[in-house]
Amino acid sequence: MALRKKSARNLPVLSHEFVLRNHADLVACVGMFFVLGLLFQGTAEVSIVFLTLQHGAPAPPEAPAPPRPLYHYGARDLATVFFYTLVAVIVHATLQEYVLDRVTRRLQLPRAKQGRFNEAGQLGAFALLSCAWGAWVLAAEGCLDEPGRLWRAPPRGSMTFRVKFFYVAQLAYWFHAVPELYFQRTRQQDLPQQLVYIGLHLFHVAGAYLLYLGHLGLLLLTMHYFVELLTHARDLLSLGEEKHQRQRSLWAVVYVLGRLGTLVLSVLTVCFRLVVGQARGADTAGNVDVLAAEIAMLLSSCAIQACVTWSVVSAQLQRWVEGDGPLQALVLKKKQTKGRFSRKGPENGVAASSGLDSPRRRKERAP
Repeated sequence: MALRKKSARNLPVLSHEFVLRNHADLVACVGMFFVLGLLFQGTAEVSIVFLTLQHGAPAPPEAPAPPRPLYHYGARDLATVFFYTLVAVIVHATLQEYVLDRVTRRLQLPRAKQGRFNEAGQLGAFALLSCAWGAWVLAAEGCLDEPGRLWRAPPRGSMTFRVKFFYVAQLAYWFHAVPELYFQRTRQQDLPQQLVYIGLHLFHVAGAYLLYLGHLGLLLLTMHYFVELLTHARDLLSLGEEKHQRQRSLWAVVYVLGRLGTLVLSVLTVCFRLVVGQARGADTAGNVDVLAAEIAMLLSSCAIQACVTWSVVSAQLQRWVEGDGPLQALVLKKKQTKGRFSRKGPENGVAASSGLDSPRRRKERAP
């Protein structure tokens, strides 16, 4: 009796392929434990730590009534970030299955372009959400009406609910990107580049969060995600085709201007922040570690922006040079063939004999 082959739907439980195909359902089951914990009195206090923001700070005496809730960071934030990391995994899988996979099948993209399309779609959706969310928080905090709030933040060591929730969501997304490399079956040769990309985002988001650079980080992240949104939109539209040269050139100009604007704003904001701190007569001895950390974050951000800008400029220049090569060869070929014979005229002023003028030679038949 022949053994039946196992179908793709009846995979062994907790096998490698089973986890890859059903990771969103497994993660959703884990998240439901924390949500269901709110229904019971004994576990409600533990579940609240995972679902809501923790480490509330008392409002200052001079705060207007009613005072805004303020927060600072602490160890319990790790539990909140962990829960929203699970939420990010579920949203990632939902967007992949119900939007990107359907578009890929409809466009009938080859396998070589599917990975790039999925990556650009996921990061583009996150960049759009983060850019809109960051702009809304800046407007709600009054930073757009009064730019001085960028360096005159809430009381030292505190942040508002909007700002803290934004940073918690950012940390959760970039932490979820690490296991997604396994779930999406990323090629081994692409892992170092992806890990560096994720690590740089985690480093700067966590640095702005831990140093209470809330408003400045919000502005810089909003500008950064706007440029990233244009980048991924270009990838989605071109799908790796080289014929969209004008769109690539426009994207390169906007990309460089966005990075330069990020550099200028970060330097000016940190400088104004230091000047205001000295004018208020702050305790320099007590804040020397914070000052050194802020300067280190500024130098790191400037160095990374400069490296990224230089790489984009050099790649665009190389693309322009390579694009001019075939054009010059085509022009040279036209010049070489310009003086040659054509059927409609003589060559170099001398009429050439045509096949119609001379009689055809008949083949001699063998006797």
